[in-house]
Amino acid sequence: MNIYISNLSYGVGDADLRDLFAEYGEVASAKVITDRETGRSRGFGFVEMNDDTQAQKAMGELNQAEYDGKVISVSVAKPRAERPAGNRGGFNRGGYNSERRY
Repeated sequence: MNIYISNLSYGVGDADLRDLFAEYGEVASAKVITDRETGRSRGFGFVEMNDDTQAQKAMGELNQAEYDGKVISVSVAKPRAERPAGNRGGFNRGGYNSERRY
């Protein structure tokens, strides 16, 4: 089961997340998501546990619990939504009133 954890303290790393969930069972993977440019935590992460019963127990006990000074939210991770090709954002590609008129 893939678990989503939000509102993590910026000091929490992959190993911390693994240790937190390992108290409830075997952790297959633990990853804190970081900003590509700065390498700083984005404040959320994912943990994968193979045993659904252990994962459910961890989610029930850790959701809205205080961890590293912050109250975290823990839930089942939803599949990532598909984004349309070519709509990557980040640059002005036109739109409302973007044409220059001379």
